[in-house]
Amino acid sequence: MLEGVVPFPPEYAKLYREKGYWQDKSLAQEFHAVFEKYADRVAFIDRGRSYTYSEIDQATDRLAINLLDLGLKSLDRVVVQLPNTIEFVILYFALQKIGAIPIAALSSHRYLEVSQFVALSGAVACVAPDRQGDFDFQDMIRRVQQQNPGLRHGIILGQAAEGFASLHDLIQAQPAQDAKARLQAIHIDPTDPAVFQLSGGTTGIPKLIPRTHNDYAYNSKTAANVCRIEAQHVLLVILPIAHNLPLACPGIQGFMFQGAKVVLSASTRAADICAAIQDHGVTHIKVVPALLIRLLNDPVLSQYNLSSLKVIQSGGQRLQPEVRALAKKLIPSAFIQENFGMGEGLLFFVRHDDPEDVRMETVGSPVSPDDEVRIVDEDGIDVPFGETGEMWCRGPYTLRGYFGVPEYNKDAFSPDGFYKSGDLMRQHPSGRYMVEGRRKDLINRGGEKISAEEIENLILAHPAVKDIACVPIPDPDMGERMCACVLLRNGATLGFDELKQFLANKEIAKYKLPERLEIMNEFPLSTFGKVSKKKLREMITAKMEGEKENRNAAAS
Repeated sequence: MLEGVVPFPPEYAKLYREKGYWQDKSLAQEFHAVFEKYADRVAFIDRGRSYTYSEIDQATDRLAINLLDLGLKSLDRVVVQLPNTIEFVILYFALQKIGAIPIAALSSHRYLEVSQFVALSGAVACVAPDRQGDFDFQDMIRRVQQQNPGLRHGIILGQAAEGFASLHDLIQAQPAQDAKARLQAIHIDPTDPAVFQLSGGTTGIPKLIPRTHNDYAYNSKTAANVCRIEAQHVLLVILPIAHNLPLACPGIQGFMFQGAKVVLSASTRAADICAAIQDHGVTHIKVVPALLIRLLNDPVLSQYNLSSLKVIQSGGQRLQPEVRALAKKLIPSAFIQENFGMGEGLLFFVRHDDPEDVRMETVGSPVSPDDEVRIVDEDGIDVPFGETGEMWCRGPYTLRGYFGVPEYNKDAFSPDGFYKSGDLMRQHPSGRYMVEGRRKDLINRGGEKISAEEIENLILAHPAVKDIACVPIPDPDMGERMCACVLLRNGATLGFDELKQFLANKEIAKYKLPERLEIMNEFPLSTFGKVSKKKLREMITAKMEGEKENRNAAAS
């Protein structure tokens, strides 16, 4: 097993095998059967072009061999920053065929995040577009390589500069005829990671989530079963493709296990989403509430035939009942399926046959019979039924430890292996689960989790700042946005634009930038003398409500 991965205890591994959850096959073996069984069916549509399962299989064979010839090997880690294109799919399955491990980064990540991923994982390669707007990924990769000599390869989608390999060329180049034999000779341990998902964490340093071949295949298969995915279904991928939800819950993997079709979209514009649904007979979409709200409020919605849409799956943050009701009114053909999941593993889904109150008020129940869920108080003691507490979990597809951080894992997991999620939940009278907030210090901006501590540490480096607290503030579109509450040094000043530029110079993803600045004289304190972020949130929210009332009064 790869050093740094925390294994499942032998007695649990034995149980999961006996119950058939783990098949002891690599994802390459799992999808070899899929590619053969559905060879002539259309698997993907990207920018108007269709790709059959057989064509994906052949393209991934070529790329896999060419990556081996480039110098990659089993268990090598590869940072992947590709957008929603067929090249991501081909790369993902090519890496599975050689046993290399993709790190599911985003194209919005910048130097600070990518350098952390490389340092944490010991990655040997980065795969990225040539540019995104005015941002040059190749320049970023060169700088990361200067600090991390083990990062030997930069692979570029687009125009590859000198010293970089072209992903297009690696996909197209015909290897020798022994491609299948060479790939079949590679041994991949199904208890090793198939992919590293990313956790925002609360420490300011990202955590790598090792998802093994055994658990990730089961994750997708059981989610597909719960979601009733069938061969005639068509998934439209709008969310970032590397995220756990669109990749595997059931996502691309779950739809492929059923021989279904996936349409890829790099656009989140309402008109583009509606056109894709109409043109390709899309039956399923995955959204975060902010995206769904934007879609429902766009007047173009009424200009398209969306009757093929059967399921709108919402995750990332709680979907308000009012939004669910509006979606049902405007797209009556669709079942609005609430889910709650995490890159670490555990998945909750509302079922199609759940009662109305369960569908409207809860995130459903876990997908596996052997998902173990506890709702506990601050001392780790189970709370009475119906009361709120922190959700702890373990099961056949939930990690037993983050990669390479044994000291952090001591706090993040109970002695008997339950993952302490930091999410606050309670049980509905039906026994299903309701999300009540979180204990972790995170801002949930449209489904993207931002570590408050990460941004606080960066802001503290500003010479004008004496102390800082970043808190979530409510937002009707994104759910939450970040407010930076600042105490200034004597005589210092700090403007909002100045703060944003200071953070931009730290080269972080734009979605992490604060969207409000509050200069304060003091912070409210808890009874223990700590900064009370709860009181800060209440103060800022009340101030925002007052500002809204003043605007309304002025307008009238």
